[in-house]
Amino acid sequence: MTVLTILNSPGTEIPDLLTDLGDRDGIELRVAEADTLGQALPGTDVLLMWDFFSTALKDAFGSADRLAWVHAAAAGVDSLLFDELVDSPVTVTNARGTFDRPIAEFVLNFILMQAKNSIGSLADQRQEKWNRRSTRDVAGSKAMIVGTGSIGREIARLLKAVDIEVTGAGSHARSGDNDFGDVIDSATLSEHVGGFDWVIDIAPLTEQTEKLIGAEVFAAMDDTAVFINVGRGDTVDTDALVAALRSGEIAGAGLDVFEQEPLPADHPLWGLDDVIITPHMSGDTDGWRMRLAEQFHRLFEQHLAGEEFTHTVDKKLGYVR
Repeated sequence: MTVLTILNSPGTEIPDLLTDLGDRDGIELRVAEADTLGQALPGTDVLLMWDFFSTALKDAFGSADRLAWVHAAAAGVDSLLFDELVDSPVTVTNARGTFDRPIAEFVLNFILMQAKNSIGSLADQRQEKWNRRSTRDVAGSKAMIVGTGSIGREIARLLKAVDIEVTGAGSHARSGDNDFGDVIDSATLSEHVGGFDWVIDIAPLTEQTEKLIGAEVFAAMDDTAVFINVGRGDTVDTDALVAALRSGEIAGAGLDVFEQEPLPADHPLWGLDDVIITPHMSGDTDGWRMRLAEQFHRLFEQHLAGEEFTHTVDKKLGYVR
C-alpha cells in the first residue's frame, strides 16, 4: 500500500486526475490542510505540496515516519526546505519545466512594453493625447540573465530569437554554455552588469542569492537599463531598487515578485514612473494547474514503477542542478 497525501489550501480545487488516484488498488489517498497535516503524515509515503508556498511541513515533519518523496507543485522550493528535511533521505522534486515558456514570454512582454514605451502610450490614451515619439529597438540589445536553470535557459532562447544578445550569471563562471555562451559568477555581478540593456532576475532563493541584487549592482547598471524580476522577491534589496529608480540610476523595472506579497498598497513602487507591477503571475497561463497535475501524475507513475525521476532538487543547493 502506497499512501499519498495532498496538502491543499482552503478553497483550492484538486483536479480529478489527482483525486482519482485514490480509486486505484494499492493507493490510499489523504487530503490535508496546514492545520491537519500532522495528523495525515503518519504512514504517508508521498506528499504532494499542492499548497506550494506552505511552510506547514516544517512543523509537522516529526510525524513523518515513512515519508520518501515530497513534490512541490512550484518551481521554487525555498519556502519548503528546512534543516530537518535537507538532512533527511527524503527525495524532493519540483515543477521544473512547467513554467519555462510562460515565464520566458512574460519577460519578453516586459521588455517590449519598456522598449516601446507602452506605459507612456497607455497614459496618453487615457488622456486622449496624440503623442508620436521614437521608441527603442529590441534587436541588437543586450540582456544579462541572472539564473541559469531551465527557466533562465528558456528566457535566453526566446530572447535570442528576437536578436537580443544574452549572457548568463550563475553559481560559477564558465564559457561555452549552449544557451548563454559565457556565464559569469553571480557573486561578481556588479563587475559585469554595465553595458546591458536588460538585467533579468530568475535566480532561486538561497543563502547565496538573498539580496544578491542591491545598491552596488544597481549603481553599476547603465542609466538606460531596465531591471526585470520574475524569480524571487528576496533576491533583491527592494529599498535599493526604489532608490535606484528614484535617482535615475536605472531607467525602469518590470516586477512580478516582491519581498512582501501582496505588495502593500502604500508601497513606493506603486507610484514610480516606468515601473510595471504584476502580482506574481508570470507562469500562470491558462491551464497551468492542470499541467502541474499532469506532471505530478507522470512522476507518481515513475515512483510506483521504481524508476528514477527525471529531475530532483539538490536540497543542499536549493534547486535542481
